[in-house]
Amino acid sequence: MDSFGRTISYLRLSITDRCNLRCWYCKPEGSPASLAHADILTYEELHRLTRIAVNLGIRKVRVTGGEPLVRRGAAAFLSELAQIQGLEDVSLTTNGVLLKQHLEQIQESGIHRINISLDTLKQEKYHRITGTDAFNDVREAIELARRMRFHPIKINMVVIKGFNDDEVADMALLARSYPYYVRFIEYMPVGRNQADTIIYTVPISTIRNRIEAGIGKLMPVPRGINDGPAERYRFEGGAGEIGFIGSMSNHFCDSCNRLRLTANGYLRPCLLSNTQQDIKGPMRDGATDAELEGIFLKTVHQKPSQHVFSLGTEAVIWDQMSAIGG
Repeated sequence: MDSFGRTISYLRLSITDRCNLRCWYCKPEGSPASLAHADILTYEELHRLTRIAVNLGIRKVRVTGGEPLVRRGAAAFLSELAQIQGLEDVSLTTNGVLLKQHLEQIQESGIHRINISLDTLKQEKYHRITGTDAFNDVREAIELARRMRFHPIKINMVVIKGFNDDEVADMALLARSYPYYVRFIEYMPVGRNQADTIIYTVPISTIRNRIEAGIGKLMPVPRGINDGPAERYRFEGGAGEIGFIGSMSNHFCDSCNRLRLTANGYLRPCLLSNTQQDIKGPMRDGATDAELEGIFLKTVHQKPSQHVFSLGTEAVIWDQMSAIGG
């Protein structure tokens, strides 16, 4: 429990900062070079830190990147995580480009929850935002995961004014026809893109209004114990769900239950904060599990009541999203 009475039970675990896409809002031109191999936590180190976190009360782990599936052995690592006693939920966030070839192994590990990033349903626009022609690979992976009965399959769309905000109704229609959880995420001021926030951010209220005007009324869905920050809705008779994550306009800091561990071994108590604690250095210097537990607890007690932008504070989040594992 942190200083404000929030129970911290969710760890986002970044296993690499590398990615096979070059989305301009995540890793724009001029971003720092990728980490050296020696600077990235090994799978053994990640497993040890996760086990320690679970002993302290973490119950849910989401493996992220960069793009986690570009790291060799990622699917096998997911299976190892799923065996940690006391860990109730292991899931994966991916851009979907390499997902098809790993789905069988992921399913065999007992993992059924997958988040897939997809910001557009148009192939040409996908190329413009990612710099690749992998659109069909991602759509095929989503369909295959559905046929293999992964659930929930969450499709994450970062809504960008003037670029893909004209597609929110089309994306929402997926959740009416299929058992997908489509989630709309506000553009956030992280890294080199911070000056663009006002230009590109579309408030969640605007996104919701467009969906309801174009398709129909959304009905609220009760929150589950392992839910993240999304406000959940569904269409009457719809097969899936709609989620809204409004980090900028509809802050969820009061209910935030997460920590982040970056690929290079820093614990971060908040995505929209530069506060972090080095845990890799002490671990490689021979720290005991008890000493590493102390670093986890210190990080938890550094968790702010609200992120800096919710307080109207002028701030700069230095790291790119791909480095934080957002």
